[in-house]
Amino acid sequence: MPKVRNDQRGITGLETAIVLIAFVMVASVFSYVVLSAGLFSSQKAKEAVYQGLGQTSGSVTLKGNVYARMVNGYVTEVYIPISAVSGGYPTDFSDTSSNSTKVDVAYSDSTHHFSSVNWTLTKVITVNTDNLLDENELFLVTVDLSSLSDNGTPVQVGAYQRFQLEIKPPSGAVLAIERTVPGRVTDLVNLH
Repeated sequence: MPKVRNDQRGITGLETAIVLIAFVMVASVFSYVVLSAGLFSSQKAKEAVYQGLGQTSGSVTLKGNVYARMVNGYVTEVYIPISAVSGGYPTDFSDTSSNSTKVDVAYSDSTHHFSSVNWTLTKVITVNTDNLLDENELFLVTVDLSSLSDNGTPVQVGAYQRFQLEIKPPSGAVLAIERTVPGRVTDLVNLH
């Protein structure tokens, strides 16, 4: 005759199985949350990389020496040769006579800052007729400093003075150009 036991060993095994299933369910929910967070963060990282590539791809670069026209010992115009970065997107240089300019040029020195100054564009090397600076093109940006004034007092940049110009395209990195006017000035000087 089989032995009948009065203890609860079978019930303990059932409780253990229920607890084990609960642990598996909690672990699966936790792993789902971790995987979702990982996928979300990798998507954000991917967006940041693409945004960074877009910023650098639409940039302009300095392509040669920066010259200044001097009148009575003071800078009146600055000539900046620029080109597109290799493999970059075209940058739109629309006419500054309209109020819809795409590119902005800023001026600053030790005592003055102007967030927008007048500039004109000369196409030195072009492959088409538009105002987009494409790869293999060279534009000359002429910045007019003769009209700058601080409360009616003209801003004059002379010998040994340091100043900075920033070319700000609609997308991409800002091209900062910091130069010093040499001690010996002629009508046209190479800024260093």
